[in-house]
Amino acid sequence: MIKIGVIGYGYWGPNLVRNFAETPGISVTNVADLDIKKLEIVQKRYPGIKTTRRFQDLLENKDIDAIAVATPVSTHFELGMAALKAGKHLWLEKPMAETSEQARKLVEEAEKRKLILIVDHTFIYTGAVRRMGDMVKTGEIGEILYYDSTRINLGLFQRDVNVISDLAVHDFTILDYLLGEQPIAVSAVGTNHFPGTPENLAYLTLFYDSGMIAHINVSWLAPVKVRQILIGGSKKMIIYDDVEPSEKIKVYDKGISFTDKPELIHEMRVGYRTGDMWAPKLDFTEALRIEGEHFVDCIKNNKQPLTSGSLGLRVVKLIEAATRSMNERGRCVELNGIHMHLGRKVA
Repeated sequence: MIKIGVIGYGYWGPNLVRNFAETPGISVTNVADLDIKKLEIVQKRYPGIKTTRRFQDLLENKDIDAIAVATPVSTHFELGMAALKAGKHLWLEKPMAETSEQARKLVEEAEKRKLILIVDHTFIYTGAVRRMGDMVKTGEIGEILYYDSTRINLGLFQRDVNVISDLAVHDFTILDYLLGEQPIAVSAVGTNHFPGTPENLAYLTLFYDSGMIAHINVSWLAPVKVRQILIGGSKKMIIYDDVEPSEKIKVYDKGISFTDKPELIHEMRVGYRTGDMWAPKLDFTEALRIEGEHFVDCIKNNKQPLTSGSLGLRVVKLIEAATRSMNERGRCVELNGIHMHLGRKVA
């Protein structure tokens, strides 16, 4: 049984505690938070869990095997490094750190101490994204030509990160998972409509060596919540609507054909193909439940997590490059040193 302590019981912490409490092989023993009222909620819901305002109590507890950090991004490095140095396996919320240098140090510390470091990029564990990954891997949709994402809603406004760090990170990880290749350049424009606050709206374009292009629209200022991704393949196309309650993925057997044959050059060189549309059956098990089971398996069998610290580092590098481009009014920023590949199977 893996005994885990959770630091932070604010927005995401309750989801972690609930899922850990229901996951085989994990026992939530301690929760730390600075807010006494939140700790009182924990005690009412989970009488068997010990609470404290001192996160150090969890680090000093030799019975705790792993620490989950669900606090503001500005505290991730300090708390994560302290947990690793205390010999605890580490679960970090996204993004894993404020800077790529901090993220790199966390990865190195975990490797040095032979500890499991998992970053909670939850979308990778959803049935929808895993199903799309299978379709890409088997070649069902053909070569991916483009990726178009809209991820907008009214809030939640963050104080310590911009909208790219909050929302675009989901697309960064989904792209990493589906493509197995990293972008070579990124261009981004965005703005903050309220002085002194992080950017609340951004448009990003990612460029790839393969010719694939990705466009991402993220915003905290939309009147409706939209979570939609369009993936265009050379054989088929996919629409992924995360707000849709049942048919989250729809596959369209539509596409184009292009010819350079001399005998057909006088005709239109582009042809259109229209076939059926269907919604594949998905696994609707809660993603955090699957991720929790994966975390246990990685600890017990010394496996590299699907959303490892290396993935978290790549994502932070992308955030930095996109933010740099946004600050320079869309200048295209080239990316170097992150051409690493990622497997697609959950152990």
